[in-house]
Amino acid sequence: MARIALDAMGGDNAPVETVAGAVDAAARGVDVILVGQREVIEPELTRQAAALPVVDAPEVIAMGDDPARALRDKPGASINVAARLVREGQAEGLVSAGSTGAAMAASAILIGRVDRTAPPSIASIFPTPGSPTLVLDSGANPDVDAETLVQFAIMGSVGAEVLLGVEDPRVGLLTNGEERGKGRALEREAYELLDLAPIHFVGNVEGRDVAADKADVIVTDGFTGNIFLKTMEGAAQVIMRYALEAISKLEPSIQEAMLPALGEVKRKLDYETYGGAHLLGVKGAVVIAHGASSRVAIANALGMTSDAAAQDLPGRMAARLTS
Repeated sequence: MARIALDAMGGDNAPVETVAGAVDAAARGVDVILVGQREVIEPELTRQAAALPVVDAPEVIAMGDDPARALRDKPGASINVAARLVREGQAEGLVSAGSTGAAMAASAILIGRVDRTAPPSIASIFPTPGSPTLVLDSGANPDVDAETLVQFAIMGSVGAEVLLGVEDPRVGLLTNGEERGKGRALEREAYELLDLAPIHFVGNVEGRDVAADKADVIVTDGFTGNIFLKTMEGAAQVIMRYALEAISKLEPSIQEAMLPALGEVKRKLDYETYGGAHLLGVKGAVVIAHGASSRVAIANALGMTSDAAAQDLPGRMAARLTS
């Protein structure tokens, strides 16, 4: 069974929710190591009436810290210690709800890239009709070239196979029109390269195509991808708010009948269902969770990281990128 290191000090609700999530994940069979300040983690474990291994990490990287500097100046920070556990083979993956930049830096530098020419990419799972869609990059690399988008497409293809169970995943390029020749110079050049790449490329897709199940993997730069991600999250919140307002005007008996269905919709749209986004392209299974993650999100993030490690996502990624 894959062992997963959890940055127990990362996130808005750490260590209360991170420790609770670890306890929940362990109850499901996930092998978890808690990494962080022992003096605050162990009392939380006591409150949960649980016993999990703890690796002491005396320092914490704040959200406002410069990631590169913190990597150097705070070697004892929880995310850095967790990354070293993966590098040294004491864990196969890690989860952090702390600084995204710090998690990326620690993973890329301390754990290492599977291919030194391919920058790690954040891959987010969208709960689209039919089957989920993997969107990358969701924020790691704001500025990229066309060759990098091809690397993201290969990463995404492997990710969809391993994480979503999709055979021969369809890959689309996010741009402002479906026709060939749409987009900026970046997308136009990338289109030509993707058309020749060892993937199932289905051409350009627009933002609305995510809901139409036109691709299993959607590729874009980190700037566009992050805006896309946050817009989708906001749209989901608006939809749920309008739905609740509409239901509140109905007869109580009708409300009661509709609430279970509405709850199922909320579960599908809630980011906590998946727990976080995978950082693809590093020598370990790494999931970056939302900063506001609850115990539910942390437990789900640990579970998905364990599954990715068990299926050797990093090894399969390396084989495809270097072939």
